[in-house]
Amino acid sequence: MSTRLACVVFDTDQPRFVADFWAALLGWAVTLDRPDEVDVAAPDPDGVDIALAFLPAARAKSGKNRMHLDLASRSIDHQRTQVDRALALGAHPVDIGQGAVPWVVLADPEGNEFCVLEPREEYVDTGAVAAIVVDTRDPVRLAEFWSAASGWPVTHHDARVAGLRSATGLGSWLEFVRTPDHRSGRTRLHLDLTSFPADDQPAEVARLRAAGATPREPTAADSGAADYLALADPETNEFRLRRLARDWSTT
Repeated sequence: MSTRLACVVFDTDQPRFVADFWAALLGWAVTLDRPDEVDVAAPDPDGVDIALAFLPAARAKSGKNRMHLDLASRSIDHQRTQVDRALALGAHPVDIGQGAVPWVVLADPEGNEFCVLEPREEYVDTGAVAAIVVDTRDPVRLAEFWSAASGWPVTHHDARVAGLRSATGLGSWLEFVRTPDHRSGRTRLHLDLTSFPADDQPAEVARLRAAGATPREPTAADSGAADYLALADPETNEFRLRRLARDWSTT
């Protein structure tokens, strides 16, 4: 198995503007700034945080994203500070039907939802991003696919939620949550995988397809088409396999 998670991709109207918001909120840095892509990554080059990539997209956001980020907090006071900081940077509260919950649901300046969590023991060592959360009809099935794609083992699962994490025990979680109003089709957030130049990429694609991936037609948002293969997971969530590995910690 040679593919691995590279980044969470945001399709955006203003990539640098949204990248600056997330960099400031997370305490990360812009590591790549091009017209077709802006990347944000954690400052620790030895960490296993997944980078964020912001691409230009000519389609409006429609409904709730099927993927979002959960941000960690160390205490209730820290949670309040995180929320205040997000609001000051341009976030706004949103109601997605969450009701009375201990976490706070916000949206970034382009309406992409995220949560600022109350302190939770399972996220004490994740860094700024506690979890990348994906809505799903079948948490176990989708977790099994992404475990095969990323190399991260499934650490817990039940009928409601399944979670993966790097075998190092560091960095954010990748979690799949059963969602009654799950939608198919395109979404503004997705994951990218990467392989290395020496890898047998056709074999990697065959392995991903055997695990449940399907090919999809590239779109205008798939910039640099020669560098990516456009695929979808078993629930039609789009993702891309980058043909070449990238050092996400350098400009």
